[in-house]
Amino acid sequence: MSRKTSRVDYQQVGKEYLEQRQLRRGAAGWVLLAGLGVAYVISGDFAGWNFGLAEGGWGGLLIATVLMATMYTCMVFGLAELASAIPVAGAGYGFARRALGPLGGFATGTAILIEYAIAPAAIATFIGGYIEALGLFGLTSSWPVYLACYVIFIGIHLYGVGEALRLTLAITAIAVVALIVFVIAMIPQFDADKLFDIVPNNAAGANEFIPFGYAGVLAALVYGIWFFLAVEGVPLAAEEARDPRRDMPRGIITAMGILLVFAALMLVFTAGGAGSSVIAESDNPLPLALRTALGGDPWVADFVNYVGLAGLVASFFSIVYAYSRQLFALSRAGYLPRFLSVTGKRKTPYLALVVPGAIGFLLAAITQDGALLINIAVFGATVSYVLMMLAHIVLRVREPNLDRPYRTPGGVVTTGVALVLAVTAVIATFFVDEKAAAITAALFLVALAYFWFYSRHHLVASAPEEEFAAISQAESELS
Repeated sequence: MSRKTSRVDYQQVGKEYLEQRQLRRGAAGWVLLAGLGVAYVISGDFAGWNFGLAEGGWGGLLIATVLMATMYTCMVFGLAELASAIPVAGAGYGFARRALGPLGGFATGTAILIEYAIAPAAIATFIGGYIEALGLFGLTSSWPVYLACYVIFIGIHLYGVGEALRLTLAITAIAVVALIVFVIAMIPQFDADKLFDIVPNNAAGANEFIPFGYAGVLAALVYGIWFFLAVEGVPLAAEEARDPRRDMPRGIITAMGILLVFAALMLVFTAGGAGSSVIAESDNPLPLALRTALGGDPWVADFVNYVGLAGLVASFFSIVYAYSRQLFALSRAGYLPRFLSVTGKRKTPYLALVVPGAIGFLLAAITQDGALLINIAVFGATVSYVLMMLAHIVLRVREPNLDRPYRTPGGVVTTGVALVLAVTAVIATFFVDEKAAAITAALFLVALAYFWFYSRHHLVASAPEEEFAAISQAESELS
């Protein structure tokens, strides 16, 4: 049975459909949610951001990081409101679906899925880089590391969400210890002159502060994002939270505050202790910075290298959770093949965990290019940010009486700032890596074609993200 609208066809499904697609409710309070938010991102403190030094120099990356920190802070306030008002597993897709319709919702969900499916592959390459730097297992190729990451950590997620989130929090705490030890070791080595040791080129505006000019600042935006990329995934845990209307805002805002502190510490003391030119293109910049600044092979470098793996593992582990929940929600609602959202006895969406994991492993093993994979993930992320902030603004205007347990400070002005900066970041991705932008655009086109020719005619009316639309349509027909 189906009900047609001017754009989509809603299909009614039996009771057993949703019974086969249930997540474990009440598994996370606000502390676990905050830990999840930090875990998503903490690998970005250990590796990835430093490539921005090669694009914009220290000053260019500083400007880029400040701009992206502003964007993420404003966006987090907006998402805190949306997550408390619309607490569904679809998160960004659910928010945009309500504000922008099925096409806008699917486009947002696709962008988020690209981000979260690709980011673990990038992180896996960094884990491989750290392990090779330690000389562990006598590896001459990193693909066994990639495979082990996906098999082990997907396996833990299959066991149960509560156990996975608690383990995520524990691993994240270990990673935080490594960052604190790193900063303590680097403070005495800090020299402001080391920040500016990259020789300026002849680009417009180039000087000692921004050695690659204004274009370098724009290019560095992508890597400023890496300090915060994926914190917006906290609302994906809405249907597994104890009290999402109260805990979601507390969790995501707390996570953002912690990430701001660590971004500032890494940017200043890594480059200021070892030199921007030294770490600009390293896959394991923190241990390299310690060895350069302290000389030789100090124990603290090995400590940060070994324990720093926890940061990479924490982000890998948690983003696997994120991609599975976004895929689960899109599949449950019929936007993607429905079989992908079926959950097992432990209430985990096993195919939504395994299928993107297999794709991610192949991408990591074939490309072995963390920078390329980062740029693909960032492109997807920035597109989703534009759409989610637009959704916040539209809902504030169109549904002023929507129950909002938390309200964004500054309202649409705050999310408007995030929107403008997100559009700027989308543009920046084309300057950094045209190949990555083209790959991401091709993925979008394939997904949108699937939606237009097939899935929009097979949506599930009783999916939580779709129920309000089905109800509104029925009321409209009655009137």
